[in-house]
Amino acid sequence: MAFEPPAGSRTVAIVGGGFSGSLLALKLVATRPDWRVTLIEPGDRPGRGLAYGACAPSHLLNVPVSRMETGLTPRFVDWLTAHGGMDEALAESGGDLTAAFAPREFLGQYLAERVAEARAAGALTVLRGEAVRMLDAPRRGLVLLDGREVEADTVVLATGNLPPRPPLPADHWLRDEPAFVVDPWARGALEGLDPDAPVLLLGTGLTMVDIALKLAEDGHRGPMTAISRRGLLPAGHRYGGEWSPFLSDLLPASPLALSRAIRAEVRRADAEGQPWQRVIDAVRPAIASIWSSWTPAQRRQFLRHQRPRWDVHRHRMAPRIAARTHALIDSGQLTVRGGRLRDWRKAGGLLEATLTPRGGGAPETIAAARIINCTGPRSDLQGLEVPLFADLARKGLIAPDVLGLGLETDDCAVLGARGEVSTWLYALGPLTRPAWWEITAVPEITAQVDGLVHTLAQDAPGAPTLAAAFLDLGAGI
Repeated sequence: MAFEPPAGSRTVAIVGGGFSGSLLALKLVATRPDWRVTLIEPGDRPGRGLAYGACAPSHLLNVPVSRMETGLTPRFVDWLTAHGGMDEALAESGGDLTAAFAPREFLGQYLAERVAEARAAGALTVLRGEAVRMLDAPRRGLVLLDGREVEADTVVLATGNLPPRPPLPADHWLRDEPAFVVDPWARGALEGLDPDAPVLLLGTGLTMVDIALKLAEDGHRGPMTAISRRGLLPAGHRYGGEWSPFLSDLLPASPLALSRAIRAEVRRADAEGQPWQRVIDAVRPAIASIWSSWTPAQRRQFLRHQRPRWDVHRHRMAPRIAARTHALIDSGQLTVRGGRLRDWRKAGGLLEATLTPRGGGAPETIAAARIINCTGPRSDLQGLEVPLFADLARKGLIAPDVLGLGLETDDCAVLGARGEVSTWLYALGPLTRPAWWEITAVPEITAQVDGLVHTLAQDAPGAPTLAAAFLDLGAGI
């Protein structure tokens, strides 16, 4: 059973109806209304995706409203003005809506409405289903889990973040325990938990913050212990201040040299009474150039040694979220620790592990009724048996990168197993992290989408490359 487009119309199939895929679909139908654009999404709420769909009302965007504009109509800030529900955020930002941190679900609702409008107008086709494999050559397109075939001239992979990987060996018995939650965003993952039971959270980043706050808001009273190797908690945003970009004259430079330069600039900002957050923001315009200039060995060095500290300073908590998190810590309900867990065992209806604290100290026993994997999304495609990606790998159509960050691409065009640049298969968002490193925030993905629309529609001869667009993004998130 095949889904066939009108004769003579160019067809584009987009796999994934989250932020990246939905934004591309909306901008394509606006640019080329004569094309047939099909958005394939397994869920029943296209436009929201995991990031803006599987969240509680109290979960906030990690950046202010001004950084969430995508070029759609109405603007997000105008939609928020009409929508309301921003009183607490406005009070926090001094009445400036553009500087406020909106509930995360609002952006999902905003995008879902735009998709629904395009669908109702007949400009966009949305198919509810999971793409499981590619059509066999010479045909182009996809096969869905229910057997439908979607033929397309161009296929775009916009699947967003991959499911998290359990931080355990493949054969570890804990993987199969009902009390071990592999994916905290899965439906029912946090249900059925005794409100007084101890909980162990694996990871101390933004995912952990989201889950700890959701548990507390749902009435959980028991102790929560969050553990990662370094025990680093994300920093919070601060309003005000400014700092000019400063790294361009130092490039190229090694990860260590750049780390020293950033720390020196932070000290200078502190001496001038400026928030260190503005220094980190000022690094942002240089990120694409820095990453592309590094050798594979330097990238590996950064990922191993500098990445954890970079992440907690770069990807920050909204002020209200930071306040609530620290309130949980101050009350003693949430404890954040650094160290390694080993020697897992069952004990009296609980699961126990031995914690070896970071920096030394006697081993401790940590017991929990529920262990929740908060290590964040997976990026390594090697050995991942997601049907579509497994099929792409078998056919030699993709090349997972050696650092386990995603797919090798050339300005969104996917590279095949032999390094050839595809003329019809593209990727967006986190899948393209090997080329850009930071490609999860709305400004970067919006720039990437705009570049791909120009490439596909061929409506802007001489348009800047994606790298040039990234360098012009400015700072402020």
